[in-house]
Amino acid sequence: MHYTIRQETETDYPETERIVKQAFADETYSDQTEHVLVHKIRQTEAFVPELSFVAFNETNEIVGQVLLSKITIGAFHTPSLALAPVSVLPAYQGQGIGSKLIDTSLQKAAELGYSSVIVLGHPDYYPRFGFAPASKWEITAPFAVEDEAFMAVELIQGGLTNTQGVVQYSVPFDQ
Repeated sequence: MHYTIRQETETDYPETERIVKQAFADETYSDQTEHVLVHKIRQTEAFVPELSFVAFNETNEIVGQVLLSKITIGAFHTPSLALAPVSVLPAYQGQGIGSKLIDTSLQKAAELGYSSVIVLGHPDYYPRFGFAPASKWEITAPFAVEDEAFMAVELIQGGLTNTQGVVQYSVPFDQ
């Protein structure tokens, strides 16, 4: 399958939110409100338009998306990013689209000078992108979660050195 990835634009927002809703519709560990989270993040200072990407199929339909947004870590409010969500329509899953979206977003975040990314996700999936349990850096979630599912990655060598504490997500994550 051929697909392309580009930065999301405002005209993509309604379609992207529909894709997110469809992608999570049957997920067991979802409250099926990820599309609302995406909408709310875009309305905050945590939103970084340059770190929001969409994937298109050969007929120019959006089939996936990824969003990185600003967060902070610990008492010193160390800047970082949250990867949430990454969505691919069920009919297109397992074809490498999600991986390419994640790779693209992490590469762009590094180019923009960000030093780390946090994700709450499947411990068998995210390590292929360099993610490891955030506890390795003494970084914790602001909610109860299994250690191996709450992960971080350094985008630059030492990007999480001397960073520790609780992750503070933007307001939409708490709503």
